[in-house]
Amino acid sequence: MNLRSFRIALCVAVAAGSSSLFASNGSENGPPGGRGAASASANVSTPSLPNAVPATQLSRAQIKLERATALADKLSAGTKSGGDEEKLRLELIGNLMRGGDAEFDAVRTASSLSEALSVSRGIGGPAILPASLGDAASDLVFVPVSPCRILDTRVAGGAIAALTTRDVDVTAVSNYSFQGGSSTDCGIGGAGSFAAVAINFVAITPSASGFLTAYPYGTTRPVASTLNYTAGAVVANLGIIKLDQGAAANELTIYSYAQTHVVADVTGYFVNPQATALQCSDTANTVVTIAAGSTADSAAPACPAGYTQTATNCESSSWDMPLVYSHNGSCSAKNNGASPASLRASRTCCRVPGR
Repeated sequence: MNLRSFRIALCVAVAAGSSSLFASNGSENGPPGGRGAASASANVSTPSLPNAVPATQLSRAQIKLERATALADKLSAGTKSGGDEEKLRLELIGNLMRGGDAEFDAVRTASSLSEALSVSRGIGGPAILPASLGDAASDLVFVPVSPCRILDTRVAGGAIAALTTRDVDVTAVSNYSFQGGSSTDCGIGGAGSFAAVAINFVAITPSASGFLTAYPYGTTRPVASTLNYTAGAVVANLGIIKLDQGAAANELTIYSYAQTHVVADVTGYFVNPQATALQCSDTANTVVTIAAGSTADSAAPACPAGYTQTATNCESSSWDMPLVYSHNGSCSAKNNGASPASLRASRTCCRVPGR
């Protein structure tokens, strides 16, 4: 008996959501050192601070990261030490950064880190959509890392002098000891070039009240400050900073109004989205035998969890049994022949692997 195959591809879009970086850094400015700073004496000139960035205009990415980190830290606090809690904490932060408000709300009700992970992975709770591949400059994918020091001017380089800058090498670094930082790559050195970085900046005993501004290397210093400080204080602030994407070794520049030591601890980075090939596979066949002169349907097995159907595949074993319907994993045929024939149905299932 001759075989006749009918493969009907019913393509559908594989859509997804993303974790995006919508803005860079900024903190609210007031007098030197921010709110509550001591007034400058009559003999000390007041620095001209950059324009204020209201709290309502802070980067959505920075707010989201702070929320995700705080929630993960809270749930991790009650986890027994077993060596894996940090890995699980970072996974939860990454899942929350890819999700939306619904994921935050669902995870917030979890009573343990393991329960929160189950929810964030879509097991026993709302599913989190995979990150989409969008604009290469804005739709960035966040990768959390354990806090790690990439700069400490007390150890190397000395304090940043007043009204000067210090350039910092962030990406493609095997260790940061030459900048006073960790002797490791901090989990980011081998990641290649990336678009932005989350850094906790610390100003240590500045000589006067003022501010720090971190910005991409080789660009004009923005009017927004990253951190405000007062003389002799130790002040920290988390910033998400866009990095220079050129060929220079340094990607980040730090400006200081007054002389001060600076420490920079990285907590994560944002990579550009990359197009990746779909991961596809066919399900097993559902086989139905159709008697001569009869019609029948064959429903293919469902796609595995995490996969989306992209095609319905129908195959008849006889030229005398053409397909009459094919949609959403279901095949229908009429056997016009004189003997029984087989109708096979399967689905092609795909997923976007992402990063």
